[in-house]
Amino acid sequence: MNLFKKTMQFFQEVKQELHKVSWPSRQELIGSTYVVIVITGIMALYIGIIDIFLSKFLSVVFR
Repeated sequence: MNLFKKTMQFFQEVKQELHKVSWPSRQELIGSTYVVIVITGIMALYIGIIDIFLSKFLSVVFR
C-alpha cells in the first residue's frame, strides 16, 4: 500500500470509531463543566491558602 491509501484507510477507521462513541448530551456537558469549574476554584483557593501559610511560616523561620 502506498502512503495515500494508508492515510485514507486511517481516516476511514477513525470515522468508524467516532460513530461508536457515546457522546454526552448538552445537559451532561454543562453539568460536567460546572463541576470542573467549581473543583478548580476550590483547589485554587486551597493551594492559595497553603501558600500564604507556608510563606508566612518560612519568613518567620528564616528571619
